[in-house]
Amino acid sequence: MSLPALSDPERALSLAYAPPAVRPALALLWALDEQLGGIVASTSQPAVGQMRLTWWHDALAGLRTRPPPAEPLLRAIAAEDRIDPAALLPLIDGWEALLDPLPLDSAAVALHAASRGGTLFAAGAGLLGRADPDALHRARAAGQLWALADLVHRISDGETAARARAAAAPLLAARAGSWPRSLRPLGLLAGFARRDLALPPGRPRRQGAPSRLLRALAFAVTGR
Repeated sequence: MSLPALSDPERALSLAYAPPAVRPALALLWALDEQLGGIVASTSQPAVGQMRLTWWHDALAGLRTRPPPAEPLLRAIAAEDRIDPAALLPLIDGWEALLDPLPLDSAAVALHAASRGGTLFAAGAGLLGRADPDALHRARAAGQLWALADLVHRISDGETAARARAAAAPLLAARAGSWPRSLRPLGLLAGFARRDLALPPGRPRRQGAPSRLLRALAFAVTGR
């Protein structure tokens, strides 16, 4: 199975840290998240965005009970036995939270972090063979941190970005520690998120920059 094209170079890089057999399924998770994010980014009217996200919610919910719609990504997810489409439904809620009027309140920021990042990384941990409670807890926390860092650099509203940084503070304070080899695709992204949140407000992140690639090489060896 060929890997779906990803616009995020660092999520594409994270696939290299996963066993070859798992990469296609993990890439589908990243691709679904990008698809939903693209809907929100291209929506100028919240009601239209909600309608489009509702379509994806219904399509995902029905993948195990009816033939998939003529949408390549959904067909690929339906054909991947290791992915439970129902477990990905909270992703819709996470992205829908960004359709609220700006500035987003703390509840919307928290919902986005947990339902987007937490869901996505927990599903990734399951694909990587780590569905034990400790691994899932760590994956969810890392996913929330990653989603908050992405929100800070995705959204132009300064007040929302400040709330995302505040929500990330306790996650940043937790000791990161070394990531086991099985979870390093997720740990790599969590490490990038920590670097992004350390940037001063207003400074853009530089995905794919040489310093980040060197950091990724070091992480492959140390898991830190």
